[in-house]
Amino acid sequence: MRLRSAATAVLATCFALNLLGRGMGDTYTVFLKPIEGEFGWNRSQLTSVYSVYLLVNGLLAPLVGLAFDRAGPRLVYTAGLAILGTAFVLAGSLQNLWHFYLLVGAMVGVGVSCTGMVPASALLARWYRAKLSIAIGIAFSGIGVGTVVLVPFAQYLVSGWSWRTAYHTLGALLLGAAALTGAALPWRRFAAGDPSLGPAPRRAGEAAGGWTLARALGSPVYWGLAQVFFCTATGMFAVVVQLVAFLIDAGFSPLAAATVYGLTGMLSSVSVMSSGFVAERFGYARTVTASFAGSMTGVLLLLAVLWKPSWVLVALFVPVFGLCMGVRGPIISSVCTRHFAGPRVATIYGTIYATNALGAALGSLAGGLLHDATGGYVAGCAFALGCLALAAVPFLAVPGLREFR
Repeated sequence: MRLRSAATAVLATCFALNLLGRGMGDTYTVFLKPIEGEFGWNRSQLTSVYSVYLLVNGLLAPLVGLAFDRAGPRLVYTAGLAILGTAFVLAGSLQNLWHFYLLVGAMVGVGVSCTGMVPASALLARWYRAKLSIAIGIAFSGIGVGTVVLVPFAQYLVSGWSWRTAYHTLGALLLGAAALTGAALPWRRFAAGDPSLGPAPRRAGEAAGGWTLARALGSPVYWGLAQVFFCTATGMFAVVVQLVAFLIDAGFSPLAAATVYGLTGMLSSVSVMSSGFVAERFGYARTVTASFAGSMTGVLLLLAVLWKPSWVLVALFVPVFGLCMGVRGPIISSVCTRHFAGPRVATIYGTIYATNALGAALGSLAGGLLHDATGGYVAGCAFALGCLALAAVPFLAVPGLREFR
């Protein structure tokens, strides 16, 4: 396999596995209402299942990075898809809330972590250098494409048959993908990387002898990236996980609500894919700051929908929120893999990525609790706005991020 075609194949694989893994995890948004209707569990109980998924996804990220550094991509990716498929198949037959915590929460968290951006970023760093930001953005866009494809598909299965049939069907697809992924892809070649890439040039502030996790923990860049990831995820998931239910409660049909969610994810994939180009053209700090302004505007538009439900407001919300939603992840991944380049980059990035999933878990839970406590969505939106404001600070205040090139 030639180097260029091998690099393209690696990028396509990372894209596809992000699509399947995170896309399947995001389908929980369409299961929330039918499960609530069948069992009568309150919203905070159901959103806390999603919080468990995000929490496990985050806590496992450093271990996934370590496993990738030691065992390679075949084991990590294949195991992730198999675990995810098993969880979905079993979830379609369960009756008790703790079953959902275990399977839809914990097992899905394990599977998504093993198929997500921690192994993808480390694998792409073995094949790309000058265009690493762009490659990571393309791979990251698989998350948005997975949302736009799989969330409406899951809603179609739920509406046409039942939520149980939907889980069984999606689980079977994932198990088939696991078998194909493990057997058909040239993982040894993928793991070897591009031999023409020499050691990465040292960046300003790099620790002597190369980066280790202990050395990275002493870097302001590390903690700045962690703050951006944590606060962004907290604010976004206070809103996103309930977006379908929000629109249904506002008077839109379930399929229309799922379609809006999917379109938002599609535009997110566009922003993810283009974030590398935009950041290199206008600067990392400027791009990130503008994206936060857009996300906060999107939340304000949702508040306006509560005041006056209108397709016009929803039509404004979708591009404003969607085109900003995916910008930060690829940029943070690129900054991390370039700044902390070396044999331990997957482990370092895994710990930073963990803060993203921990923030998402907190935001998901907080959104549900605020909904139950107030009977509406205003408090959750206000909470999200505060978190997004905090997330914008590091790229404005930390020199290594403000001046990153």
